[in-house]
Amino acid sequence: MLHKIDMKKILPAITVCVLFSAKAQSQIADFPPDTVAGIPANYIEAKVGEYTLPDPLKCADGQIVADAEVWSSKRRDEILALFEQHQFGKSPQAPKNLRFEVFDRESAAFDGKAKRTQATIYFTNDADEPKMDVLMYVPAEAKKPVPMLLYISFRANSVTVDDPGVKQGFIWNRERKKVPAGEGGGRRFAPLNVPAVLERGFGFATAYYGDIEPDFDGGAEYGLRGLFAKKGTQQPEPDAWGAIAAWSWGLSRALDYFEKDEKVDASRVAIMGVSRLGKTVLWAGALDQRFALVIPVCSGESGAALSRRNYGENIAHITAPTRFDYWFAPRYQQYGDDVNSLPVDAHMLLSLIAPRPVLLITGNTDKWSDPYGEFLAAVAAGPVYELLGKQGLSTEGMPPAGDAILNDIGFFMHDGGHGMLPADWPVILDFLQQHLQKEE
Repeated sequence: MLHKIDMKKILPAITVCVLFSAKAQSQIADFPPDTVAGIPANYIEAKVGEYTLPDPLKCADGQIVADAEVWSSKRRDEILALFEQHQFGKSPQAPKNLRFEVFDRESAAFDGKAKRTQATIYFTNDADEPKMDVLMYVPAEAKKPVPMLLYISFRANSVTVDDPGVKQGFIWNRERKKVPAGEGGGRRFAPLNVPAVLERGFGFATAYYGDIEPDFDGGAEYGLRGLFAKKGTQQPEPDAWGAIAAWSWGLSRALDYFEKDEKVDASRVAIMGVSRLGKTVLWAGALDQRFALVIPVCSGESGAALSRRNYGENIAHITAPTRFDYWFAPRYQQYGDDVNSLPVDAHMLLSLIAPRPVLLITGNTDKWSDPYGEFLAAVAAGPVYELLGKQGLSTEGMPPAGDAILNDIGFFMHDGGHGMLPADWPVILDFLQQHLQKEE
């Protein structure tokens, strides 16, 4: 299904969270870096190089996956294990008894249009830190449990939305200290327009990723991975979980809480994140099949873009010791010099979402994140969706900016750079309504 966006019809009231300021976005769009961490970056298609993608429908023993039973009982588990071993690392099991505290239940918000609930989730029964505050809204007039859009945010809840009733949050600053949200650099984002989501019949929830674990090398000491670390461990195992796996694990704990809240239809929870948090929601959706729908925005390298394409950011860039090696399993760094030996790629990550809907959002000037590489990954994941009775992109030609494909695999490229833009929101809401809104 091709869905063309008419910019004149976009509601002017929709304000969105943008990953960078307008000035920074322009700089990234117009001047993508030619060298990062001493490693050149390529933006010329003719220099992408030749590559062969691993076949998601061919088992390790050579068996061809010909039906859904073989996929679900054998091949899917093989692919998941490969990602755990080689890219994201292996996460611990969910806690047997989730501990949470609801400190604000069904308070009126947004001029009576919503009911607000706030809860603190503790990740183990015997530790009070780290902990995660989850902010949730449902339409005030809802008579039944509602589907939910869960957004993992770069900001504390109190500045992600414009609601004075939200608990004051804290963030990690550049000096690696926790400070009240809004301090240390000022606000770089517009608050999300929650009523626009509620008007479609969906609930909206958000959590700050720094509550789960701070985003810097060594952040595990203060975050979730430190909580689960074995005492006396000096050197992490090659498949030890990275920060992305930790943030993903935290999202699943939010879903654990939703299952206990009678206002939420926990079978219809969508997850969304931008950039590194787009990678996070992809891995969360792969690991936890309870998530009903996944929306990664500009997830790029090691997310929805093919790593084997030498275009924009590559594995060597992202895992350089001065950059983001701590996001991944230690073993992942070795593939920077030989990406073709990596036994997985982005199309296989998307395949792990199947048969659930996934919507990729990219930007046509976001060369660093390789929007064409995301499109090609979506095309290559299509056979898995089709095997499971769902519809892939059904095209091999990338649509122009402003045109959306809203099949079970969805793709939308906005006219702009890295981050979430106003043009994305009508597409997001249409995709949610198409795939998660039950017929009354």
